[in-house]
Amino acid sequence: MRVTAKVDYAVRAAVVLAHAAAAGTEPVKGDQIRDQQDIPLRFCENILAELRQAGLVRSRRGADGGYWLAKPASEITIADVIRATEGPLANVRGERPEAIDYPPGAEGLKDVWVATRASLRRVLEAVTIADVAAGSLPRKVRPYLDDPGAWDPH
Repeated sequence: MRVTAKVDYAVRAAVVLAHAAAAGTEPVKGDQIRDQQDIPLRFCENILAELRQAGLVRSRRGADGGYWLAKPASEITIADVIRATEGPLANVRGERPEAIDYPPGAEGLKDVWVATRASLRRVLEAVTIADVAAGSLPRKVRPYLDDPGAWDPH
């Protein structure tokens, strides 16, 4: 899986909003999110708009306006943010893996791609924005970090 800059920035923006919610300092101005996380202007504006369209973020214009999470950070998963900004967690050439018909000899690839999507879901649907903001992964995800190969750069 390749995590795009857009997804990374979107998760970071959501984490800023989670911290603001916990501190009671919402709404947060887009400029503040941008500056705090060093997110390029165009990325930040587009990301916040997409998160708003997906119902993950709300906004209000004006001097006392800004952005805030539309629901508790504990109810927004990393998978939700990815789907809001990039679409499905796993696709092959823009199609859902289960929808692809492979020619004879390559049919087994469908199972590989569906299994890959399932493994991504196991982590990305378990980790919430609140978990990231707290710096603590859920118990069922932490064992993946203990795998000796997890930190290998391949």
